[in-house]
Amino acid sequence: MRRLMLALVPLAALVAAGCGGASDSSSDATAAKPAGGGTQTLSLVAYSTPQVVYDEVIPAFQKTAAGNGVAFKTSYGPSGDQSRAVESGLPADVVTFSLEPDLDRLIKSGQVAKTAADRWVTTSVVTFIVRKGNPKHIRTWDDLLKPGVQVVTPNPFTSGAAKWNLLAAYGAKGLGYVRTLLTQHVKVQPKSGREALQTFTEGQGDVLLSYENEAITAQKKGQDVDYVIPDQTIKIENPIAVTSKAPAAAKAFLDYALSKPAQRVFASWGYRPVDPSVLAANTSKFPTPSGLFTIAKVGGWSKVNDQLFDPDKGSVAKIEEQAGVSTAK
Repeated sequence: MRRLMLALVPLAALVAAGCGGASDSSSDATAAKPAGGGTQTLSLVAYSTPQVVYDEVIPAFQKTAAGNGVAFKTSYGPSGDQSRAVESGLPADVVTFSLEPDLDRLIKSGQVAKTAADRWVTTSVVTFIVRKGNPKHIRTWDDLLKPGVQVVTPNPFTSGAAKWNLLAAYGAKGLGYVRTLLTQHVKVQPKSGREALQTFTEGQGDVLLSYENEAITAQKKGQDVDYVIPDQTIKIENPIAVTSKAPAAAKAFLDYALSKPAQRVFASWGYRPVDPSVLAANTSKFPTPSGLFTIAKVGGWSKVNDQLFDPDKGSVAKIEEQAGVSTAK
């Protein structure tokens, strides 16, 4: 019943959606009309933050020979919710999530081929988004624990961004640090990375833990914020895949998302491109932190998902329960 309910909400959104803009903070759907009057429609199911990018990439793809006549239905929302919705029946031809386990769920269910593993459309790093001028002088992880500093980060049991944030803190400072951060300095945990950014720009908190691309996107949209990349932070890897029964046009769209033109759009919105030439052209925009590490440093996803984020026995789950935060998925 629970899986059915998870599937029904985004399915209803797909039915009801028109051609207007989608919500950034919840699972929502929009329809992109084809450029050439064709009838084939692809369903893109994505995590919340890259909607601004796909709003540009989809029309650009539709102007290519491969995309001519292809329409789109899109759904954006918290990464974990989106993955579970597809598992439960939400139609999807192309999926892109904020972290690998959300794709692995669909590989295990047979909805995505095993060969789709380890294919990233973008990368990023965890940053500190601060008020303009950085009035609290936030530079390091230790600065987040200064008296009076309030931190915003999403709920790790709904948001992929939140898991990356806490893994950056965990890899840099350990579990004791994460406990102090969550119980003493995090006062609000929104459902998604995009909702967390909205919460912060509306005035809550002194620091937002978030993707580098969210900071750049906020600045591009005119938000009065700065950001700091700590020396020790984690490399974020965002997977993309076509589903097992997707038509050929879905693979063509995936290939376009990895192409130079699309990767330049991702870079313009603050996502670190995976195309080497596009990344090389943006080295000043995307510096490499001296202490950058990957998920492998903390044991890999299978280990940390079990030890930290398992709702019943994970260390972070227990900390969140003590803090009165829901660990329900």
